[in-house]
Amino acid sequence: MTTTASPIAPPMGRLTRAVTDSVTMTRRGLAHWARRPGTVATGLLFPVMMLVMFAYFLGGGMAVPGGGDYTEFLVPGMLALTMAFGLEATMVALTQDINRGVLDRFRSMPIAPSSVLVGRSLLDMLESAASLLVMICAGLAIGWRWHGGLAEALAAVGLLLLLRFAMLWVGIYLGLVAGRPEMVQTVQILVWPVGFLSNAFTSPDTMPRWMGAVAEWNPMSATAGAARELFGNHGWTGDSWAATHPVLLAVVWPLVLLALCAPLAMRRFSRLND
Repeated sequence: MTTTASPIAPPMGRLTRAVTDSVTMTRRGLAHWARRPGTVATGLLFPVMMLVMFAYFLGGGMAVPGGGDYTEFLVPGMLALTMAFGLEATMVALTQDINRGVLDRFRSMPIAPSSVLVGRSLLDMLESAASLLVMICAGLAIGWRWHGGLAEALAAVGLLLLLRFAMLWVGIYLGLVAGRPEMVQTVQILVWPVGFLSNAFTSPDTMPRWMGAVAEWNPMSATAGAARELFGNHGWTGDSWAATHPVLLAVVWPLVLLALCAPLAMRRFSRLND
């Protein structure tokens, strides 16, 4: 009696497997969110408090280069600042997983190695998108408006999220380098100059010459300037190349950061405890 062998199911493709595993890791993070809603709410509201503080406490004494309402200058800068900050949550989560042995267990499982970090970045992008939506609503509530079309506004939002995605991979790499939660605060200090040494709050023309030059080429300045241009808000009217090509720089800078930090993070992750 002859039997016909049942066909062997083809193995799952690497890409499909990586996507499936990344979604699983993202769902793991969402489950953690459900257990700490207060922390998530605080992360969403803190940038709003900063926006209100700068708009109402300091805005009366600030002048926009070329004239215009300071709120319209400030809100795109604060949107970019929100996308650049908040990396400590990513770094703390990674360092805690390292010290608890969670990452070691993941690495011993038959899952795509990249899914651990990709899932972490997808989770943080969901939080970033929610934070961006909350900030836009807060900006509208204090009188900010965009004056371009819907396509330009969506392009500005896309550039803001692109900056966030790049900064997340910077945070993932720094978290893997730090290795311990207590080191995160020290590493986080390095991020603050990137945010404040920019055109988020004022024009680089008001700064000392060397500082203004640094602020002109800051990746966050590029995204803030591009957002102002696309939203149709008053912005920095310098005559340097960086001031006249903010949209191009807002694309190039995040891609450069991703090209540098994503491979470094993957390599560092693969060599943990080696």
